[in-house]
Amino acid sequence: MAPGNPNNAEKIAKLNSTLLTITDMSEMEKSAFVNLVTRYMSEGAQDLDWSKIKSPNDEIIVLYDSLTPTTEDPAEIKKILDKVAVLKLNGGLGTSMGFTGPRSLIEVRNGLTFLDFTVVQVAALNSKYGCNVPLLLMNSINTHDDTQKALEKYSKSNINIHTFNQSQYPLLGVEDFSPLPSKGQTAKYEWYVSGYPPGHGDVFPGLINSGLLDTLLGQGREYVFVANADNLGAVVDLNILKHLVENECEYCMEVTPKTLADGKGGTLISYEEKLQLMEIAQVPGERVNEFKSMEKFNIFNTNNLWVNLKGIKRLAEADAFKMEIIPIFKEVEGGKALQLEMAAGAAIRSDLYTLAGGFVVQNQARTNPFNPFIELGPDFKMVSNFLSRFKSIPSIIELDSLNVIGDVWFGSGIILKGNVMISASVKFEIPDGVVLADKTLNIETLSEAELAKSDLKWIPFTWKLFMSLRTTAAYL
Repeated sequence: MAPGNPNNAEKIAKLNSTLLTITDMSEMEKSAFVNLVTRYMSEGAQDLDWSKIKSPNDEIIVLYDSLTPTTEDPAEIKKILDKVAVLKLNGGLGTSMGFTGPRSLIEVRNGLTFLDFTVVQVAALNSKYGCNVPLLLMNSINTHDDTQKALEKYSKSNINIHTFNQSQYPLLGVEDFSPLPSKGQTAKYEWYVSGYPPGHGDVFPGLINSGLLDTLLGQGREYVFVANADNLGAVVDLNILKHLVENECEYCMEVTPKTLADGKGGTLISYEEKLQLMEIAQVPGERVNEFKSMEKFNIFNTNNLWVNLKGIKRLAEADAFKMEIIPIFKEVEGGKALQLEMAAGAAIRSDLYTLAGGFVVQNQARTNPFNPFIELGPDFKMVSNFLSRFKSIPSIIELDSLNVIGDVWFGSGIILKGNVMISASVKFEIPDGVVLADKTLNIETLSEAELAKSDLKWIPFTWKLFMSLRTTAAYL
């Protein structure tokens, strides 16, 4: 849709008329959606001039190690924590991993889900410092009911939990901009149902429309910490909060150096002397590989955001929330559809991390400061398949990289070290207690003689891999 097209006014009028027939949206949602579509028609999506994209300068990035440590005085820490609320983006389903409910309800460790860990972390802060940090969950129509049921067990905990739903926006037909619900499409295709519809930029209108923004301000809160519900590393960092309060910062995004596993994640760029977030959906097809590389775009957006509540209020009252629109084109039954999003800004379950006071921390036994790069093939994509393929999660304290392709099954007590690659064209079982250190195994081409040259014993027909007793004993 070209900006300034004379047919735009006619299409917006038709959109308004059609929305009257849709009962699943509130009047506030309909109004906001029409404004979003109108902006897209008049402005279009931002067309980035690739030659003008630069990396942010050092003045923009504040190194974590340069922050002044927080005082050890519990009373002072309580005073800082009384200024913050934690908000988790909980609108995503686990369908891409074969899980039917909210992604936050996937079991992570020892029977605890992502949501359980979040509640435990916030409750631990409240208990330790005698504060009352609230937890806010932004759900979607897809996750609301299951989340409410899961929260029932925390009704008597020392934490105030508030939930609200993000906006429910329909997909649009590309040709005529008519909402799919008005065309008799099935529920699967009517609404934004993947990720965080309509983009995690909806968190700010959601806070305002739910009344929670005014509630938090009335409690004396100054900042909201926003993070994805399935990010266990997203915790309230006292040093960051102290820095924001003392320097009166209104917006902060936590970023890290990009790794091989972060190719598709958003990054910070400097564009026409302005700092902005660039998502992969904004990248031209011929530039995607360059975007994924770690040379030009070496910053990874963790999607952990710290935002000043008064700043949100000020921008809302001035109608100044003009976050960039990201158009997502989808193939649906009957043709193409358009999804308009806005942007506000898992490691394998193993001994790599331990639990301390409700928080996930890296195991001190690991000497490498960087996490291992782990890539598992399609056979591991679904949660049920992932769980069934591991009798127990291997030890990866000394692992640098792991790449698994094919129908591979892991026994219990397995240790992985260095760089390990396993490729199998048939069902391949790794039995209990095996140690794989800097091994490349191609089960389709590796012969019995070649296996014998390594410290591995091959038993044909059963397709099982064994370490020799001598080698195994060396690691006991």
